[in-house]
Amino acid sequence: MARISGWLRWISPWVALGLAVALAVVLLKPGANNARPAAAVSAAPALATKPAVVKPEPVPAPQPQFVSYADAVDRSAPAVVNISTERRVLVPTVGNLPPEFGRLFGDVWPDYRERVERSLGSGVIYDAHGHVVTNFHVIENATLITVQLKDKREAPATLVGVDRDTDLAVLKIDLAKLPVIPIGRSDRLRVGEPVLAIGNPIGLGQTVTQGIISATGRGRLGVSTYENFIQTDAPINFGNSGGALINAFGELVGLNTAIAGRMLGIEGIGFAIPVDLVRGVVDAILHDGRVVRGWIGVVPRDVTAGESEQFGIPDGSVLVRQVYAGSPASSQGVERGDVIIEVNGAQLHGAQDLMARVAMLKPGQGVRLSLWRGPPFEGPLREHNVRIEVVERPAQAAATPAA
Repeated sequence: MARISGWLRWISPWVALGLAVALAVVLLKPGANNARPAAAVSAAPALATKPAVVKPEPVPAPQPQFVSYADAVDRSAPAVVNISTERRVLVPTVGNLPPEFGRLFGDVWPDYRERVERSLGSGVIYDAHGHVVTNFHVIENATLITVQLKDKREAPATLVGVDRDTDLAVLKIDLAKLPVIPIGRSDRLRVGEPVLAIGNPIGLGQTVTQGIISATGRGRLGVSTYENFIQTDAPINFGNSGGALINAFGELVGLNTAIAGRMLGIEGIGFAIPVDLVRGVVDAILHDGRVVRGWIGVVPRDVTAGESEQFGIPDGSVLVRQVYAGSPASSQGVERGDVIIEVNGAQLHGAQDLMARVAMLKPGQGVRLSLWRGPPFEGPLREHNVRIEVVERPAQAAATPAA
């Protein structure tokens, strides 16, 4: 018993120390002093938090639109052909004198030899019957004409008809399954519209170049009698004559014909015959074998910008500088010095426009001219209207172009 009592006396301090430590642990436990029944504790208001920042999705920069004219080329290029010609000329064996001297002096003059000259150009297949349209100057005086298609088929061509006044010619080839070029309209062309020129420059083979419509209604180039050209900066080179000028849809809008002289340092200026004019000429050749043009018997010139401003004359009007005696215009009282403002109610765009409009009329058709009459730029002009019956243009009038 005494032993047990001694053991208790020895352990009691240690038990007390353990209880004290345990109490300290409980008091130091987080929340031990704040413990409350759950029902008595009200929810603390949530701390205000900043709204989440939503970063906007990056907007991709607009990408430039890629414009391709490959479909337009695929649609029209198969119907654009290469044209090669041969022409035989006589040249003297001595010097460069013409053959007339040999015929004049007979056996005294040296002999002549025949030389073959070759040239290249372009054309378009107009219909499935094998009619090919090109420039007259491409095949002029040719003794042999060969047409080569893009698929490398070749055929000799025969001449169907020509129209020197517009520098157009129609050929015929005999091949099966011919591609035909789609025909567009040139009266709807706008300056700045993209165009493509397809042809055979300098014998390289079919080549495509791109540009825009620079102007319409160009004349006074000295290329043909009736000039109403489309101007373009699409590169046109020697051998492109007769080739296609197409729009972005692959439709023919012009026939490439001429370029401004590079010897003068001029570049980027080419000219094409509007397809509306081409269609009228070609259809006349195929139907009648020739082109019959209307004529009223006046020689016009453009009214200058200064004259237009000074006298209040509408832009595009023309001055009659000559009236043929006995012509339809003369019989209806048209006089030298009259200013023509409109034809059949439509405003004019210069002398070439007047000639072209009258030329497109058939003999027997009537044309109404709206005139301003008075002494040439010396006083007030008074309006005067006349109706003239168109006749076929006589041959001698062809040599008198608009001034």
